[in-house]
Amino acid sequence: MSLSESAPAPKPKHQDLEIKDPQVIFDSVWSELETECGRENLRFPKEFILLGGAPGSGKGTNTNFILKARGLTCDPVVISSLLDTPEARRIKDAGGMFGDREVISILLRKLIAPEYRDGVILDGFPRTQVQVECLKMLVEKMQGLRREFYRTPLGMHFRQPTIHIMVLFVDEKTSVERQLFRGRQIKEHNEEVRRTGVGEILEERATDYDPALAQRRYRVFKEQTWNALQSLKEIFHYHFINAQGAIDEVEQNIIKELEYQSSLELDPATHDRLRTIPVANEIVLHARQELVKRLDDYEFNHAGLFAQVVAFIERKIMPIVLRHAISGIALVNTEEPLLDDPVALAMLIDCFSERGYHAVVDLHRIEIPEKFDLNTGAISCRVKKVFRIQIRFQGSEIRRGK
Repeated sequence: MSLSESAPAPKPKHQDLEIKDPQVIFDSVWSELETECGRENLRFPKEFILLGGAPGSGKGTNTNFILKARGLTCDPVVISSLLDTPEARRIKDAGGMFGDREVISILLRKLIAPEYRDGVILDGFPRTQVQVECLKMLVEKMQGLRREFYRTPLGMHFRQPTIHIMVLFVDEKTSVERQLFRGRQIKEHNEEVRRTGVGEILEERATDYDPALAQRRYRVFKEQTWNALQSLKEIFHYHFINAQGAIDEVEQNIIKELEYQSSLELDPATHDRLRTIPVANEIVLHARQELVKRLDDYEFNHAGLFAQVVAFIERKIMPIVLRHAISGIALVNTEEPLLDDPVALAMLIDCFSERGYHAVVDLHRIEIPEKFDLNTGAISCRVKKVFRIQIRFQGSEIRRGK
């Protein structure tokens, strides 16, 4: 070969090529998993909580709170930690690339472990558009397995998957400040460990010490992960959670989002059965406005009856309530004929509700013997109606000295 001729470029090895087709990646991983474990053993968590967010948004800080809120006891699956497992290191040591396919492969094998059967938090997944598409395919596969095994003895192991998405958002300035603050804390901790020999050295990230690197890390999140997470809204309902404030504020924001998403948890058949019963939040949303409307209606359209009900409350019930101010509960039995009118009864309950009490009324009918026929032995009774009114409210807290 002459010097003017150039040698052909070496063909890239298979392991040097990263496939970017989500369908090809997922089908390959799923086929391997099914062959290794058996179709009937592909039992994934009932509940997935996808915890994502910008650097410094508080994913680690809020993990334990979310676990407690959902009643989960298993440790979260942290994707960055999965990439440092023995299996991941073997792939790297063999010269292989660690891309989306490897992430999906290791993650799916992790998720079929028995400890995640009820639910799991996935910290840092999905991060790419390919991973988003693979997640959608996983949910479709789980739904297919549920249909396949629904009427079999294994049906209980293939439940309707529930996807919760917790995406914590902070702006760039807050993200950079928190990353640098974390770096200072870790540095101080590690210096103390080295000085005393007590404790464990924590991982130090270059981005936690350099403002420019911290800023770049945030912008990479916005450009890549942010867009991937946005596309999840095509099939999963969620909102970005404001993580700018204090911890207790962020926790309340998380609870509100979980409550919203929980309305979508049920199996479709169960949801269809229950959908005619309104959700409590929907009822109480405008309860105050409706209460005001009813009270105004009583005053303008039933003024006489309304006045009698208020007078009855003042005269007969409030003295008893005042005597029970410490306990926060008052029980009143009355035969007041005014309450025979269902409108008056509704007025009574609404009056207490408007004043901040919780009132419950039970009607008890008691038969009272009046006549006894000596010839036939028949007993004639009259019905005595007793209204049992229970009033609950915030009682007084009394401090007692020792």
